Amino acid sequence: MKVIDFRIRPPFKGFLDTVMYSQPERRDRFTRQLGLTPSAAATEKSCDLLLNEMDAAGIDMGVVVGRKSGFLGSVPNTDVMEFVQAYPGRFLGVASVDITERKTAIREIDAAVMSGFKAINIEPGAQPVPMEIDDRRLYPIYAHCEDKGVPVIILAGGNAGPDIGSTVPIALDRVLADFSNLKVVAAHGGWPWVHQVLHVAFRRPNLYLSPDMYFVNMPGMADYLKAADGFLAERFIYASSFPLCPVKGYLDWFKTLPMKPENKERVLSRNALEFLNLAR
Repeated sequence: MKVIDFRIRPPFKGFLDTVMYSQPERRDRFTRQLGLTPSAAATEKSCDLLLNEMDAAGIDMGVVVGRKSGFLGSVPNTDVMEFVQAYPGRFLGVASVDITERKTAIREIDAAVMSGFKAINIEPGAQPVPMEIDDRRLYPIYAHCEDKGVPVIILAGGNAGPDIGSTVPIALDRVLADFSNLKVVAAHGGWPWVHQVLHVAFRRPNLYLSPDMYFVNMPGMADYLKAADGFLAERFIYASSFPLCPVKGYLDWFKTLPMKPENKERVLSRNALEFLNLAR
């Protein structure tokens, strides 16, 4: 069974300046709270160990997600692409853009697509001056991505802003309604608003959910699982959120879940390829 890990942040260049690596005690405490063991690749900041762990787990490909953020840190798109190109066939890149400047963002989106990025990632609530997901300043960016067929990953759960209001799914619902042909992944899966975001996904077929680290042994897990093995089987995307979860330990746990084999296969690979416009 082919496996794509949809959210990997490797120990490479700009990623090392983000909170995931600059605050290792906080990261590893979270990992243990989930019932998992911190990855040696994370603690030793080793790309070689990450590749070894992926091989041992049977992970065919990882999606490397960049970011332009405030308190979470930022990673240049050049670092993301350099890493992807260093391991041909093992990783796909997702670019980040400056959403505070509309014209700059549109130029960055076009440049990213031309250079081989498969999607863009935005984090409205984590900006130096936080924005809501349905902030009207973002609408030209959403419109451009919809027109160009560029999928968008939105940080829409967990620690996505200064308070829990940054992840309320109603703002996401409004964007999905206004841009019904824009494919969106809610990274962190709208957690902790699990029932609400599942309802949004039920009524908006352009929404994919990827709860990643907020799925494993967390409140709401049973509801995510029921959706992934039911009405959301074609729009639920597997991701470890490495380094916050180990790529192998997370996959070992996921494989124990009681899901129909055909749905598990979709979640582990097919849905990610369809979202990224790579399915054949």
